Parts: sequence; structure tokens; C-alpha cells
Amino acid sequence: MTSLHDVLPAPDVSPSVEALAALLRRRRTVVLTGAGCSTESGIPDYRGPGTRARARNPIQHREFMTRPEVRARYWARSLMGWPRFSSARPNAAHAALAALEQAGHVPGLITQNVDQLHQAAGSSRVIELHGALARVRCLTCGAQERRVDLQERLLALNPDFSHEVLELRPDGDADLTSEQLSAFRVPACLACGGPLKPDVVFFGDNVPVPTVEAAFALLEEGDALLVVGSSLAIFSGYRFLVRASERRMPIAILNMGECRGVELADVHLEARAGDALPRLAEALARG
Repeated sequence: MTSLHDVLPAPDVSPSVEALAALLRRRRTVVLTGAGCSTESGIPDYRGPGTRARARNPIQHREFMTRPEVRARYWARSLMGWPRFSSARPNAAHAALAALEQAGHVPGLITQNVDQLHQAAGSSRVIELHGALARVRCLTCGAQERRVDLQERLLALNPDFSHEVLELRPDGDADLTSEQLSAFRVPACLACGGPLKPDVVFFGDNVPVPTVEAAFALLEEGDALLVVGSSLAIFSGYRFLVRASERRMPIAILNMGECRGVELADVHLEARAGDALPRLAEALARG
């Protein structure tokens, strides 16, 4: 577990973080996190500063479900990208949010991320809107498998596959050439032989209703909403900003670059999450 004391920056607190602390002080703050919370851990995003300049085509749910060649391409890329993705470690932002939860300021987190870095940092109540890449499930029978175990099966089926990663992608896979993909073999479900899918919500799919309901229930427990590292470009996250606004909850947004719904925020801070959140945690700890 990453300790907040290991990553805490200098004790001086900027006026912008002081404004954030003033808004959230003595309020139970529900936190919604996006990819910008994990970029400092080496996991790329789709919409952050500098990312839009590079074409990133996310996996589409319909194509994955209906086209075996798309599934093969995904798993070949995932074989390459998984070692780097799974080796990512929590950064200062994750540690600060865990500390805020442990201190009673944060009742829980809603995250759009699929990396489970919040849990690794010590956050105990995390609602994963888009699932987690660490799990794999069968599309036929629903059986689950650990992604780390599937990696061994992928390697065993493809012993001569090149392991050189060209570029890690946000979905935990990597860019590959058509030549690298031509002879790739895809493992099947151990229980029924069906096709496998990472237990995540791809673009074009819907967040499961029980997950959405749990997230809204958590929001109802809070007195304020803090958005960290999300552009809120997709509805799966933006809906919580709208609900918080409807409830007249104080809203704070901490994000780099463009962000949807900033006009609804009481405080909008453009800063790196790993810089601002430890300072926020320190300010709230002082009371």
C-alpha cells in the first residue's frame, strides 16, 4: 500500500487548493474519478491533454461481441499490453484519496477506471462503473477467470509471439502490426469452450443497472461531489454531476484540460491530481 506520507509534497498549500478545501471541509465528499487519476501511474487516457492529438480508437462493444477477428485482435494486443498495465502502481492521487476515506472525509469512490489502483492504494469502498481488467468472463456461460491466469494460457498458446510492445493503450492492450496478428491463437473458456471477454464495459455498451444504482446510492450518502481526472465526456460519469447539481450539492472538479459541466461546479481546479490531492488531504486534516 502506498503511504500518503511517502508522496506528500511540500506543506505549503496553494490558494486554489485552499478554495477546494474550504468547499469540502466538514462535508462527506463522494469522489468520482476518471483516467486522469491514473495517468501519473503510466496508464494512458483517451481524452487528456496531448492525447487527442494522437488517434486512439477504443474497442467497440458491438464489434467485440459479433466479430471473432476483433476478439482475436484484442487478445493479441492484450497479451502485449498486460505486463505493463498490471505492473502500474498507485500514485500520490490514489494515496491521498485512500487517506481521505480513512479519515472519514470520503464515504466512497465511484471510478470510471478499470485498473483497481484505488484498491491497491487502500481505498475500501470503490464502485467500478466500467468493471476491471483483472477479471475475465465467458460470454457463453458467465464463468470468470483471473486475467493473470489467462495471460499464462495466452503465452502457452502463442510461444513465438513477439513480446515487444509498440504502445500501451488505455484499454490495457497495445498497438500491433497485421503481421503480428496473423497467426495468433485465442484461448477459450475453461468451463464451456466459449469466447472470453475482459470484465469491462467497452465503448457502446451500458454500465450494468445494479452498478449504476449502487453508485447513485453512494452519492445520496454524500454532502458534496468531487470529480477527479475525468473529462465527463461520456454519460456514465456525467450523470452523477447532473444528479449532484439537482440535489444542490457543492461540486468541485479537479481535472487537466477540457471538462464537460464545469459551469455546474462551485470550484474548478486545473491541476495534476497527484499534486493537488495530497495538499487537499493535508488541508482537511488540519481542520
